[in-house]
Amino acid sequence: MSATPNPACAEHGEGDHAQHGGGVMTTARHARRLRKEMGLPEVLLWQRLRHRAGRVKFRRQHPIAGYVVDFYCPEAKLIVEVDGEAHNRGDRTLRDAQRETTLAGLGCRILHISAAEVLANVDVAAEAVAAAALPLHRPAGGPPPHALHGEDNVGAI
Repeated sequence: MSATPNPACAEHGEGDHAQHGGGVMTTARHARRLRKEMGLPEVLLWQRLRHRAGRVKFRRQHPIAGYVVDFYCPEAKLIVEVDGEAHNRGDRTLRDAQRETTLAGLGCRILHISAAEVLANVDVAAEAVAAAALPLHRPAGGPPPHALHGEDNVGAI
């Protein structure tokens, strides 16, 4: 997809336009169309990611900065791309590199997982994606995880 990034609309992609099929369509409209045309690896992974109650939330075919990413976790600023064979053809490698530079510049992390890996074991792939989205430690400056219930608070009342 050829797109002109618009950093002012980085989260929702509104106002961005993508060339597609000889015409210009908004990135949001393109994302809606892609949601209906997801490939088997994306569908299988989405079925696992969307049912992660109590964990992080993912969006599918989400517009960001004029691009449509396969999956996006806003809480972790994590982009998940399911890469098929098409990513290795023609000028796709160069376009993907430009896209990654733009998205990384917005503070997003990008996780690539091959379509073959998803098809081989979708549950393992979904667990790897979920693990990448979960925080490993609390944010700096926040309270300790058990400050209200820990031994340090005995007699503090």
